[in-house]
Amino acid sequence: MKHAINTARIFLMIGNRALAFAGLVAVASITVRCGPAQPVNAPVSSIVDGGDITKDAGERVTVELLKEPTRIDPFTLTDLDGKGLSSTDWKGKMVLVNFWATWCGPCRAEIPDLVALQTKYRDRLIVIGISEDEGPIDKVREFASQYKVNYPIVMTTPEIEDRFPGVAALPTTFFLDTEGRIAQRHIGILHARETEATARVLAGLEANADVKRIDDPSRMNDDDVSQIKDIPGVDLSQVPEGKRGEVLNALNSESCTCGCGLSVAKCRIDDPSCTISPPLAKTIVERVLAAK
Repeated sequence: MKHAINTARIFLMIGNRALAFAGLVAVASITVRCGPAQPVNAPVSSIVDGGDITKDAGERVTVELLKEPTRIDPFTLTDLDGKGLSSTDWKGKMVLVNFWATWCGPCRAEIPDLVALQTKYRDRLIVIGISEDEGPIDKVREFASQYKVNYPIVMTTPEIEDRFPGVAALPTTFFLDTEGRIAQRHIGILHARETEATARVLAGLEANADVKRIDDPSRMNDDDVSQIKDIPGVDLSQVPEGKRGEVLNALNSESCTCGCGLSVAKCRIDDPSCTISPPLAKTIVERVLAAK
């Protein structure tokens, strides 16, 4: 279990609808604000059968990319089947590196779109899934089979974390251009239309999109949902893998009584100096762990 995230790293700005995906999975993880259930993402058909985005009569998409793409050193990966992968083999293709976990609701929700994207642009694009699961690899392998994942999945390693720093929440996705440079980082669930437009732009294909160059496109929009991996001041190191999702869900679902109007988890993130949320968080963790 990784240590609690330093508050300075928590730059997520998440709106009132961040529990939209809690009903999708039995073991949800932390979202940041409570709200009514809403559609989780554009369906697979938005990529497969939704028409040519280059001729879409709808509103143009704004694709935000780094003013200065970040170069990363070459690295190697080993997928779930033991096959070796090298980043040097991806030159000339746009690469989407998606950090996720089986216990992360929004991660699960966006996988069908990633599968469809890989199918549609198999000659131009490569999707790589980086699993943050800490349990047995067989669980991840079973999940990939169930969801018919058609792209490589690897377990996270220190080398991967070194190449892609700052993954404080799940899902987090890095978009690499055809030269292997980080051109965009997106925190929170991907939206099919924007993702496809970004992929087309970076792959050198025509797209119904306007490109905006900014310093940091990694901020989160109000509609995004992110899964916080750690909570400041809350010790999750003793929580078993099988209970992690349940604990995080409880911390996000139950309100802090300090008057902030936030969940216990979000209060800890927004106001680490709060003296009310720590004992509440401890009680919640102990209660969930004690339940059979």
